[in-house]
Amino acid sequence: MLRMFSLRGLPWTPDGQQKVQITVAELESLRSELAELEEREAYFKAQLEHVDEILRTARLSGYLYIRSRWAALPGEPPVLDDSDIDDWLPRFVVLHGQCLFFYLLSTDLSPQDSTLLSDVVEVGSLPDFRREDDEIRYSFYVMTRQGLRFECCSASKVQADTWLEALKTDCRYGCGGAEAVNEASETKNHSETD
Repeated sequence: MLRMFSLRGLPWTPDGQQKVQITVAELESLRSELAELEEREAYFKAQLEHVDEILRTARLSGYLYIRSRWAALPGEPPVLDDSDIDDWLPRFVVLHGQCLFFYLLSTDLSPQDSTLLSDVVEVGSLPDFRREDDEIRYSFYVMTRQGLRFECCSASKVQADTWLEALKTDCRYGCGGAEAVNEASETKNHSETD
């Protein structure tokens, strides 16, 4: 702890036999450094508590590579094929309650983006692909009712499949929009007629 302070030129003896004299400016500098260290400690503690809370309460969390695309609006030209553009960014993704959160890092206290599971209209697989490092990426997408499509990928097939199944399960009524509701009502109608 003592090495963290910049006490150049000050004699220091741990047994306390030598008396140290410092100026008021040096004392204020030490107080300022101590206050900064306490502030950093509080910030790191808050980050640690936040990560702990996420890991304890989230249904699923982990790093995925993400990119987002908007669906073409009526009357717009078709969306260009940009599959060869490598704009995948690593994000810490958390599935918690009825929301999907996207953090820049797992230690961030607030997400960069989020979407409600009730806004998700479709979840599905995307073709696997190879990145520049020749590693296969397993991918899937999440489409919202606003037309925002989150494309997600991972180097781990197990991780991608786990996310895909969890999102399909949690978005059971939101995915497919009216289709899922129609299927549920048809099942109910068939059981009532039997």
